[in-house]
Amino acid sequence: MVVAADPVVAAPGLHALTPVDLASVPPDVVERLLAARQVLTVCHRDPEADALGSALGLALALETLGKRVTPVCADVVPGMYGFMPRIDRVLQDPDPSMEYDLIVVGDCGDLSRIGRVLEDHADLFGRVPILDIDHHGSNTGFGVVDWIDPDAAATCEMVTLLLPHLGVPIDALDGDIAADLMAGVVIDTATFAHPNATPRTLRVAAELRAAGAPLSDISRRLYRTKPTAQLRLFGLVLARLETAAQGRIVWSTLAPADLEAADALPAMSEGLIDLLAQSEGGDVAILFKDQGDQTRISVRTRDAGVDAIALTGAFGGGGHARAAGATIQAPVAEARPMVLSIAESLIAQLPAGA
Repeated sequence: MVVAADPVVAAPGLHALTPVDLASVPPDVVERLLAARQVLTVCHRDPEADALGSALGLALALETLGKRVTPVCADVVPGMYGFMPRIDRVLQDPDPSMEYDLIVVGDCGDLSRIGRVLEDHADLFGRVPILDIDHHGSNTGFGVVDWIDPDAAATCEMVTLLLPHLGVPIDALDGDIAADLMAGVVIDTATFAHPNATPRTLRVAAELRAAGAPLSDISRRLYRTKPTAQLRLFGLVLARLETAAQGRIVWSTLAPADLEAADALPAMSEGLIDLLAQSEGGDVAILFKDQGDQTRISVRTRDAGVDAIALTGAFGGGGHARAAGATIQAPVAEARPMVLSIAESLIAQLPAGA
């Protein structure tokens, strides 16, 4: 029986994390991971650094304990994440030679978010127990064990807190694990600029930095280094920016033709919603992604304003109060007025002066 407090007191080499920080890790999560022998770590489709970093970072950590692990993502890793150590380890399918006894799904508010991996390997997911590790408050739980921590800025924050309980030094593998986890923390906090960066988040980041994670370089690569095609794509989408509700809603649409015109990959749309959210007068920023017969929306909202989950939840989506998303089963021409109508209604419900 592993008790959460046991490794907390004895964990060597920690610089910033407190016993209270580490005690947030549920004992049954530790027990499942330590008991497993062959593990599949899975992140969501259309991955970003938190999804990839948590799946890969945990996989590498478990391998230091002698376990066999396969990190998987349904989609090919976007080239912008090529700087993450050992990112080539991430495959698109489970290893058929492995006899998995545990599946860890990370950074997914809903199991369906892992995409075709679930569809193509339904039997595997039907018979192997799932450990659900996620920081999305909208996660309702789909694992035999669910560790959902909405107070965590990133799933990588949670995995960092987990390492001492597993007996894995945070600086293991010459800091490669720390670098992968730092990438997730940086992207989900916009280098600690978002309000989700708590004192614990900063202590986690300090621990990762002390373990060798190159914070400055990671931040530069994620936020200040973009291919020319991506900049061209941003220009096309920003050029058609529109507003509603007297400027309190700021929105734009990403069309398939934009990707073709900019010679850009779909993954290069990462960051567009955060640019829209920089509007001085916008309380709600919405990016509509035209996907043919369906529409993907990304939403950002201001502190003490509209709850982004209330907006995306109307369409079966989820996320966080300030950042959320949903997929609507309707073309963008039909989805857009529905979303804008609900957004205007939510703004109208805010207290005067909010």
